Amino acid sequence: MSNSQWNDAEANKLPKTVAGLEEHKEIPKCTKRKRIVVVGLGMVGIAFIEKIMKLDVKRREYDIIVIGEEAHLAYNRVGLTSFFQHRLVENLYLNPKEWYSSMPEGSLNYHLNTLVTEILQDEKVVKTSAGDTVPYDVLVLATGSDAVLPKHTPGHDAKGVFVYRTIEDLQKLIEFADTKKGTTGLVVGGGLLGLEAAKAMMDLEDFGQVKLIERNRWVLSRQLDGDAGGMVVEQVRALGLDVLLSKRVGKILTDKDNYVSGVVFEDGEQMDCSCICFAIGIKARDELARKAGIKCADRGGGIVVNHDLCTSAPDIYAIGECASWENQTFGLIAPGIEMADVLAFNLTQAKAHAPRKFKRPDLSTKLKLLGVEVASFGDFFADRDGPKELSAKRHGGKKEGIIETRDRVKSLTDGPAPPPVKALTYKDPFRQVYKKFLFTMDGKYLLGGMMIGDTRDYVKLVPIVKNQKALEIPPSELIVGAQKGDDDGADLDDDTQICSCHNVLKGDVVKGVKDGTCKSIGDVKACTKAGTGCGGCMPLVQTIFNKTMSSMGQEVKNHLCPHFEYSRVDIYNIVYVKKLKEFADVMKECGKDPESTGCEACKPTIGSIIASLFNKHLLDDTRRGLQDTNDRFLANIQRNGTFSVIPRVSAGEITPEKLIIIGTVAKKYGLYTKITGGQRIDMFGAKKQDLVAIWTELVNGGMESGHAYAKSLRTVKSCVGTTWCRFGIGDSVGMAVRLEERYKSIRSPHKIKGGVSGCVRECAEAQNKDFGLIATENGYNIFVGGNGGAKPRHSELLAKDVPPDDVVPILDRYLSFYIRTADKLQRTARWIENMPGGINYLREVILQDKLGICADLERQMEELVGSFFCEWTEVIKNPARRAQFQQFANTTDNINDTIEPTEERGQQRPSYWPKESVKEDFRGTKWSSLSWQPIVKAELFKDVATGDSQAVKRGDTQLAVFKVRGKYYCTQQMCPHKRAFVLSDGLIGEDREKNKLWVSCPYHKRNYELGGADAGKCGNDDEVNIATFPVEEREDGWVYVKLPPVEELDGVLGTEKFKIKKSETKDPFDALDKKLKAAAMKGRKSLQVSHLEGGKGEKGVAAAILAGGERAAGGLDW
Repeated sequence: MSNSQWNDAEANKLPKTVAGLEEHKEIPKCTKRKRIVVVGLGMVGIAFIEKIMKLDVKRREYDIIVIGEEAHLAYNRVGLTSFFQHRLVENLYLNPKEWYSSMPEGSLNYHLNTLVTEILQDEKVVKTSAGDTVPYDVLVLATGSDAVLPKHTPGHDAKGVFVYRTIEDLQKLIEFADTKKGTTGLVVGGGLLGLEAAKAMMDLEDFGQVKLIERNRWVLSRQLDGDAGGMVVEQVRALGLDVLLSKRVGKILTDKDNYVSGVVFEDGEQMDCSCICFAIGIKARDELARKAGIKCADRGGGIVVNHDLCTSAPDIYAIGECASWENQTFGLIAPGIEMADVLAFNLTQAKAHAPRKFKRPDLSTKLKLLGVEVASFGDFFADRDGPKELSAKRHGGKKEGIIETRDRVKSLTDGPAPPPVKALTYKDPFRQVYKKFLFTMDGKYLLGGMMIGDTRDYVKLVPIVKNQKALEIPPSELIVGAQKGDDDGADLDDDTQICSCHNVLKGDVVKGVKDGTCKSIGDVKACTKAGTGCGGCMPLVQTIFNKTMSSMGQEVKNHLCPHFEYSRVDIYNIVYVKKLKEFADVMKECGKDPESTGCEACKPTIGSIIASLFNKHLLDDTRRGLQDTNDRFLANIQRNGTFSVIPRVSAGEITPEKLIIIGTVAKKYGLYTKITGGQRIDMFGAKKQDLVAIWTELVNGGMESGHAYAKSLRTVKSCVGTTWCRFGIGDSVGMAVRLEERYKSIRSPHKIKGGVSGCVRECAEAQNKDFGLIATENGYNIFVGGNGGAKPRHSELLAKDVPPDDVVPILDRYLSFYIRTADKLQRTARWIENMPGGINYLREVILQDKLGICADLERQMEELVGSFFCEWTEVIKNPARRAQFQQFANTTDNINDTIEPTEERGQQRPSYWPKESVKEDFRGTKWSSLSWQPIVKAELFKDVATGDSQAVKRGDTQLAVFKVRGKYYCTQQMCPHKRAFVLSDGLIGEDREKNKLWVSCPYHKRNYELGGADAGKCGNDDEVNIATFPVEEREDGWVYVKLPPVEELDGVLGTEKFKIKKSETKDPFDALDKKLKAAAMKGRKSLQVSHLEGGKGEKGVAAAILAGGERAAGGLDW
């Protein structure tokens, strides 16, 4: 067993961490520090030191002094047997000597070969055998235990009698054995330690024979039942160890010089031997505490501790084998390390998290003894002693403590009922394999078990027991495995619809690839139209394309779009290394055509990359043309061309004052309001020309952009945790607020959602988020890669029991790595699924720094976080940016309500879209006459590589005017697909080889050609087209468009003509509402009225409050 197994995983990195912090001067120098004195430098003592140093290194709240009785630094006592091979104490050290000296100056000092002789509680000092007096603020007793020597047995003090406990014990045994070559050595005790001692004495090769004496009928009786223990006996006997069972030593025989010559057993049998090693148990070392008046257990010994490991004395704690918790001490190392973890956590993290409690420890063990694999886990004697803990849920639903009368009578007549446990046993005498698993009576929960010979499933079974997780498989599958069924190897059938916009089936894509029609993802979009609507299906389409190509042995090219022969990751790295901050520079550096305008696929991706690296305002001239409509107007465009506004409400926590502000803004501008799934308030129906005014009122009230429109962090959802909830373990609101405030505005390949739950009840649904935290008693479990959407995915555990202080560095690395390496529009779920090695590889990169980039990932995130600004505020403060929110560039007149409003539940929403598109042949319209009309000033258009556009109004007709590389184009503003007046807000795309230029509708990505013989045609939907008009810039500074007379233009393209009426669609709830009305139940009321007789209802009370009559004449009475 390696020494590193017992190290804190971060302990070995501490010297490097400290060096880095000192280099950047991040270690506090002037903090007022408390002194922790640790008595005992054993495995538990050093575990506590490692953990508290790790948690305190950035805080520097404590200085530590550790006093060790032995002459050595902390060593691996569990691996003592290996000492017989190498004879070097240093090989057993848990940390090298340099580790201690690498800690921050003054933070860690140690004294070796020094016994603490006295504790003076009132003076808060300890005295040592060296005559020193050491003061403490916190005293931690980790004095361990002594090996038991049977002093009642005659001859126990003879020469040749040893115990197996310390390096010194082994050195004495080695020296003695060298003088007794060829004789018989005896080990008394067939437990874990006894078998280890027997192996050590056999490895010495000094004794002619080694025998093991065990008083029970089998060995390892504390871990195994008779069948399992008997199998171990068979195997160790086959290895040369003579095992004598049901034997007790009654007397040790000696010669005239008091050397061991033999033993007499209690049954009278006598045996010659020259050496005896006792391994019959341990006794807690509590004498120091008893002397100081600290409460100790009367039976079994040990320093009595509470759940927080405090003793009866103030500021004194006990951990490890010397501690008695609930009248029991623990001889295994794992419970001691758990105690060290709990105490270190509480001393450093309890200010931000509920204090941890030490609970019943897991006594599972997995060892290789004399070459035999042995494991026991969970409640492995539940069938013999009854289950230690069995909740009502795992008991099959019967409440604990409830015994029916019939059961009580039966127990009196027939004796006690057998434990409510069922055992499943497998025994293979040929392979020497034994497995026994214990379950609840219904087989739904695994309680524990034991294994001999084949222990490979140990790591899988222990968490199932610890987490008390209901089994999703029959119990037998844990032993014999699952029966293989038919496996077609495909997640989706060919007739599965993968694109709802164009009703594209999976089989359509597969057929196109296999028959050679589609050789790139662009071909798939052109041939099948998949992904040319809303674009939400593209990750799935890409996956199907990739898998089909791979199945044919074809190379899959993951190019961003036809303009780049690079993937999104490749372009990210080029932009990052060469510090490219403009689209034109990116196109010149790595585009196929250095002068290209790009397209609707590459522009948002490159805009996102530039934003995620340099975080400049999206509405600057050179960046505005890269943004989809949501980012272009810093709000989410809705069905009727209006926008929704969502201010940030970090973690869902909001004050009454901000609720009032949001309410008054919504009331003033007639906005429809709804609580979002991310615990925010969404205000719908904001007109483009009102956005800046709405933002001004919100920002003036202390709010800011919620980035609901962006491919960035949306929300970090939270439950109330310890803020209010009686079940809360962690402050989920506090943690969620900190995370949302940190990562807000960070642009990424796709949107990011987070969640923090304060306990395992998981009210924040953190396990279906891109990152989620669930508070545990030890800190937080961090989950990643979950999402809802078209293909929901449960998140996976990235890191377990992370202290609050360490959450941010891990998430910094994770999010930075995602931003660097994900494909375009790829959620974290698909990113991890497609990552070679999956979550295991991600753990290696993020937690173990496999690539050596963790420091760089953290630095990059720190720079991004430091560059934050509120995008709404920067628009409010900048006149040029404000001007972009005018509805029309040539007039201050506005056109509202292109969809007739529908009154519903006290609010207005736009009526439903008709199912059919407008299929008029606009591009083929025969106008009676056309004449040049000055429409808009040329100075409003920017000469930028991405192109520019403006919406203009003539009569009742809306037009879109575009400028690309000095040339103008004009089209109707309405996209016929959904009768949406939005084309001027679409992204401009280009294929220079085919001399094509198009605008992509921001709603569902219908691409309309702007010029040439096909001007007005839709490249991905033959059913729709648009009208185009000649346009030119003249010397007078105006842009002229050749148009028909106003009345004729309005007759074909007028807004009122294409306004969507409520009467065009049927209410989908008509039939349901009739059923519900017929089954109306007592107590139901309309949503706006009061249950109280004479109550004013929603509108009445709100009106009175706003008028000042509800809370006195002055309005609200605070």
